[in-house]
Parts: sequence; C-alpha cells; structure tokens
Amino acid sequence: MTAEPLQQDFSKAREFLNEAMKFHASGDLGPAEQYYVEVLKQSYRIPDILPLLAGVVGARGKYEAAIAYWNDLLRIRPDHPVALLEKGALHLKVGQAAEAVSCFEAATLGSPDNMLALNNLAVALTQANRQHDALEKFRALVQHQPSNVLAQHQLRRLTSRIVPFWHIPMLNDAPRNDAFEAAIAKAIADRGPDAQILDIGTGSGLLSMMAARAGAKHVVTCEVVPIIAETARKVVEQNGLSDRVVVVNKSSSELVVGRDMDCRADILVSEILSSDLLAEDVVETFEDAHKRLINADAIIIPRGATAVGCLVESEILSKYAFVDEVSGFDVSAFSSLAPNKLPIHGTMTEWKRLSHDIDLQTIDLTVPIHAGEYRVIDIPVTSNGMAAGIVQWLKIDLAEGIEFTNHPDDYSDGGWLQVLHPFPAPISVVQGSTFKVVVGHDRNSLIVMAAPRTG
Repeated sequence: MTAEPLQQDFSKAREFLNEAMKFHASGDLGPAEQYYVEVLKQSYRIPDILPLLAGVVGARGKYEAAIAYWNDLLRIRPDHPVALLEKGALHLKVGQAAEAVSCFEAATLGSPDNMLALNNLAVALTQANRQHDALEKFRALVQHQPSNVLAQHQLRRLTSRIVPFWHIPMLNDAPRNDAFEAAIAKAIADRGPDAQILDIGTGSGLLSMMAARAGAKHVVTCEVVPIIAETARKVVEQNGLSDRVVVVNKSSSELVVGRDMDCRADILVSEILSSDLLAEDVVETFEDAHKRLINADAIIIPRGATAVGCLVESEILSKYAFVDEVSGFDVSAFSSLAPNKLPIHGTMTEWKRLSHDIDLQTIDLTVPIHAGEYRVIDIPVTSNGMAAGIVQWLKIDLAEGIEFTNHPDDYSDGGWLQVLHPFPAPISVVQGSTFKVVVGHDRNSLIVMAAPRTG
C-alpha cells in the first residue's frame, strides 16, 4: 500500500494571520509586523503575506527592511506590478533614484498602459538627473492623458529647466537677427551656394534657415539638447527647408566629417556667445571646429567679440551685490558670498556712469588656438562716486562692416543682457584719477575685477 501524503497543519499560521490582520486594521503596526513574521515562519501563503508585511514595515519607516521583503516577493514573482511600484517608491524615499528607475522601468515594461508606473518612472528619472529621458516619459504621459494637469505642469517645468529662458527673447531680437543674416548672406555670396555650411548651436534653426534662404544648398547644424534638436527639425520642415538643412542631435565635438557632414565647412556660423562672452565653452568649441570641422580659409561668423564696459555707481545694484547692517545686525561678512557677476537690463536699472566705455577683452574667433590671459588696465574716472563694479556688454564683429552690440543705453529687449561685475565692496573714486582693473579670461570665463591694492 502507498502511504497517504501528510497534510501540513496551518492552523497556527492562520491564528497568527488573524491576529496580524486585526492589529493591522486597528493601526497597531508593531504587533501586526510581529504576527506577519510568525506567519512567514510557517511558510503559509508567502506571496500573499509578503506584500502585507512589506507595507507594514514601510509604514513604520523601516524602508530598507521593506525593500528586502519586496525583493523576496520579486524572487517569487519577478513581474509583480505592486512589488515593483512599491519598491521603486521606497528607493526614492531613501534617495536611491537609479534603483527606483530600474523598478519603474520593469513595471512599465510589464504593463505599458499603467499610467501610474509611467508617471513614477518620469519622476524617478528626473531625480536621477536624466532630464531628457524624464521629459520623454512626461510627454508620453500627457499624450495618453491630455487632461492630466499635474503631468502637464511637470512637463512644462522640466522643459523650462532644460531649455534656457533666453531662447525666446533672442529669437525676437530683430537687430541681432538682421545683423547675423546680413553677415550670412555676404558669406554665401562670396563662397557660392554650393559651399558647405556648419552651424554650431542650432537652437530654433533660425541661422541655418537664413543660410538656406540666402541660397545655400548644404547646411549641417548641430544641437546637443535633444528636445531643442527635435523642435528645430520640426521648424525646418515647417518652413520647407529639410532638403537643405540637416539637424544633427550632437555636440559639435562629436561631429565626424564624412559621416555627419560630407566635408569640412567653408562657412562656420555659431551664435553661442553668452552675455559675459565666454560662458558657453566658446573657446573650446571654436578651437575644435578649426582643428577638425572647417577649412583653413573658412569664413567665421562671428569673426570675434569684445566685452565692453564702464565703471558704475548704483544704489539699486549695490543692494544686489553688497550687504552691511540688517535689522540692527552687522551681516557684512555675508558679502563675501555674493556672486561675481549679475545679469542686468541696462535701460531698466538706475545707475550712474563713472567712466567712458572701454574695451575690456576681445576674443578673435578666426584664430585656431587661444591661451588664457589677464592684464591690468587703467580706467579714467569721469565722475566722483562709489563704484559698485563694472557694467559689461558685448560688441560682436560679424563680418566686414557688420557689427552688433547690446549697448545698455539703447538695448534692453533681446536675449543678451548686460552684466554687472561687482567689486568686493563699493570703492570711492575721484574724477580725473584712474582706476586699475584686472581683465582677461581663463578660456572658460571672463575675468573682470578690481586690481588688488598694494602698499
């Protein structure tokens, strides 16, 4: 005779489970956890108990233990959607964004229509500093749920973080646009419509489309930010210029002649100058282009740029750059933490000129190599006052006879702002004297500061 298999007695386990659920329902989570653990020891309904235990442990703030229980369940059921979502949420709570992304990616893979999983994945990608991937997920979420206000808000918020605010005012800057177009048209007239054109920093694609409108047949433009490159392709297509303008979603340093562009460029167009001249890797970008991407006799637009400035006195600007006594307390030491540059609108801020305009630093973009440099210059003082610093703007040499400047006396509505380079503290200056200033650059940023006093 064959012996009958022994039936395991789970009566004790059921008693523990009843106690656990009773305490769980009353909100007494400590005893609930203990009884759930006893149920697990009996190997009773493990896939059902693990989510309850993980939930209780997580609610008690024992996040790592809760993650461990969710892992136990995932070893049994690797695609368990609740386990993946809950474990991902716990990873976010303990600051493990990359691990959270893995959980939510698995959840969306197993359930593509799960909008909660998609939303959580977008949030986790944002926290993992994968902004462009997060943007893609938020866009997909809004596409599935057009009335999801929170998703729309996060989409706009993330887009604003990725795309600098100055793109729109820059596009609406008619004097700047006209100056660039005149220089581009002049270059194409000189080199002919078959010239290979490289535009570094696509943005909206405006400068490339100007080149195509001037007759250019071969324009390659590169843009490193994926959503900007994608939008530029749409703009180019909407304007019927896709057959002449190719948008490449790469940094110029990643472009390869013979793959991304047929040959070295005859004309280089690039508008990556910042308000303070050098903040957008201008020097390294142009040096790399000279070395690998353009011909030795290529026309460069712009040919160069100069930071121009003057000494200024301003009570308003001083309050942004310096602090002394506040509410009866001396907090002047905090001025040492003030920024070394402040963007301003020249025509919208009250300030007094203490010197004439003076060229501070010029960058010749037609030369292949740039070394950092600095020097001390003397600025003649034209008025008595307390100098807060130097207000600086740009003068851009686009081509022979074509120049653009955002001089603060008559320019306030474009993408380029003026910049205040504040001194460590306001400095008294006297008409007829000279004021010594250190100017130059370290290849990455403009140097403008009061010269150290000696003696």
